[in-house]
Amino acid sequence: MILAALIDLGLSVDNLRQGLVSLDLGSFEIEAVACESRHLRGTRVFVRLPEHGHGEHHHHHRTFKDIRETIQLSALPLPVQEKALAVFQCLAEAEGRIHGIAADEVHFHEVGAVDSIVDMVGACLALNRLEVGSVSVGPLPLGHGIIQCAHGAYPSPAPATLEVLAGMVVESVDEPFELVTPTGAALLKTWKTSERPPAGSRMVRTGYGFGHRELQGRPNLLRATLFAAPDAAPATDTCLVLECNIDDTTPELLGVLTQQLMAAGALDVFTTAIQMKKQRPGILLTVLSPADQKNALLDLIFRESTTFGVREYVAHRTILDRTMTEVSTPYGPIHVKIGHWQGEPVTRAPEMDDCILRAKEKNVSVRAVYEAACEAARRKPDAS
Repeated sequence: MILAALIDLGLSVDNLRQGLVSLDLGSFEIEAVACESRHLRGTRVFVRLPEHGHGEHHHHHRTFKDIRETIQLSALPLPVQEKALAVFQCLAEAEGRIHGIAADEVHFHEVGAVDSIVDMVGACLALNRLEVGSVSVGPLPLGHGIIQCAHGAYPSPAPATLEVLAGMVVESVDEPFELVTPTGAALLKTWKTSERPPAGSRMVRTGYGFGHRELQGRPNLLRATLFAAPDAAPATDTCLVLECNIDDTTPELLGVLTQQLMAAGALDVFTTAIQMKKQRPGILLTVLSPADQKNALLDLIFRESTTFGVREYVAHRTILDRTMTEVSTPYGPIHVKIGHWQGEPVTRAPEMDDCILRAKEKNVSVRAVYEAACEAARRKPDAS
């Protein structure tokens, strides 16, 4: 439900899928489906394992150590790795206290399944892609009844859930179901920075993530609201510029390297045609890098290109306040990124993947869909 709510806020599933491909978990597919319950629309997420039936979770009883190595060996940006590891650390410590063993010795059952790992790491990646700087979490609802898990029948909430939620604000509700899972509790506890948004926050957009069962007296959903500070000063930061001249490689290899650099956390990667010594046509490869990703990106450049050296220097950036919204067009819904300068919208960029999909569905040009999305964004109240 957490991942579904973040996707409903405007995150592209393709963007998420590309970021998770470096996890060594075998084949999986992420599907986001629009749905409705009790007159509310939202998104439901399925993690499909092609080699298994839809209802099968294919449990590998991975230890926390196994999962930690999988995350650390991936090409996920370092902040995403750190956040995901903190979530699993929270769970492992809770399970360890319950069973009286060290965190590294904890064997995850449901949490160790591929779909659960994708769901949890994907949620951390989604938070990063949406550029969320802080998370406010209100009281969490706790149901009642009996739940079945790998160790047998337990009262709801599960022991691991209660252990994780120690110190969190909760409330009891009259629903005979598990409303907060151990994984959901660990994600929210690890992310939480406050119980309420900072004073003066401007509400940007709300997303709804639906669960996979119907409750008795309420919709089974998680609501996520994206806030931005009103009239905030333009954001500034510094980044590293890594660049090198190359005249002895193929366009195919450069294309692969560009994709790898973006997956490893580069802010941007581009090439420029240049003239090199002996009148050779060459390429200037430029990589914009967060400071904490420098070594990982240098490693890729040296291993995957033919360069003998990389120049680096610090650059200062002024960044527009960016938000995501969904607009309705004659061709279907399109996500649009809105750039704000001094509180005013100045840039509107429809998600190209959405435009291509709608163009194929309606047998029209991508340009027609793109222009319709821009016009719809200009008319939409929360995009102006």
